[in-house]
Amino acid sequence: MDVRIDIDGNSGFCFGVTTAIRKAEEELRRHGHLYCLGDIVHNSKEMERLKAMGLETIDHGRFACLHDAKVLLRAHGEPPETYRIARENNIEIIDATCPVVLKLQRRIKQDYADKTGGRRRQIVIYGKRGHAEVMGLVGQTDGEAIVIESTDEADRLDYGSDICLYSQTTKSLAGFNAVSNHIRARMGEGTAFKSYDTICRQVANRMPDISRFAAAHDLIVFVSGKKSSNGKMLYDECRKVNANTMFIEDVDEIDESKLRGCSSIGICGATSTPKWLMENVMRRIEDLLKDKESKNQGHGTNY
Repeated sequence: MDVRIDIDGNSGFCFGVTTAIRKAEEELRRHGHLYCLGDIVHNSKEMERLKAMGLETIDHGRFACLHDAKVLLRAHGEPPETYRIARENNIEIIDATCPVVLKLQRRIKQDYADKTGGRRRQIVIYGKRGHAEVMGLVGQTDGEAIVIESTDEADRLDYGSDICLYSQTTKSLAGFNAVSNHIRARMGEGTAFKSYDTICRQVANRMPDISRFAAAHDLIVFVSGKKSSNGKMLYDECRKVNANTMFIEDVDEIDESKLRGCSSIGICGATSTPKWLMENVMRRIEDLLKDKESKNQGHGTNY
């Protein structure tokens, strides 16, 4: 039985992650070692590859103790405190903050500082609490921004005050619109509500793209790190249109039994999934199918 195997051309690193990894590789080729504040990408296999090149991941506690060093800031962005520590400790920063995130940080900082009319204004961020990007956004407001993850959490806002709503760049557009409409419908009389769609379109466009891809195959093999928020969102989208979807981090997690009876298999992933890993998955599936076909021919049966 001939099986068509496709890799989704729209899957793989987004622009911000691609740039951050390129900057890391350039520095590692020159000097063989580089600190990175936090995981440069939420994919364990890519992290292993970069670690072998000399990339050393550190947390904020370790960063605060460094002096006279060079540190890469990943695409997620950092709060102002990180830059302050770098100046005081003579740390050279290689800033790989995604331009989309950087623009959002500046917008939030500006709106937070704007006290026009002396009115109190709530800065609200629709995003994942504790996510690196969100922590960087909250930092632009001296920690005062309110993070919400759902319409239920929006009910704890003060609807007697003005509200400015922003979104983490990698959230779903549908989720953001639902939260925005929910807040708008509850605003008190005489209050102002501004909603800023700050979702990265490169990420947002992957939702309809991956939905079409998932619907076009008998089986979907979704490749992503378990820590990737974007990966969870895109995997859930695949599952909505194709229940025959498996989530794996690496080739050894492929469920061989799921391949049986498929005429087409689609391989896709998150914005943090390297293309080389999806290609490895494709080769592994091809090998498994060949082995199965060889065994079945030996028994006089067809796979």
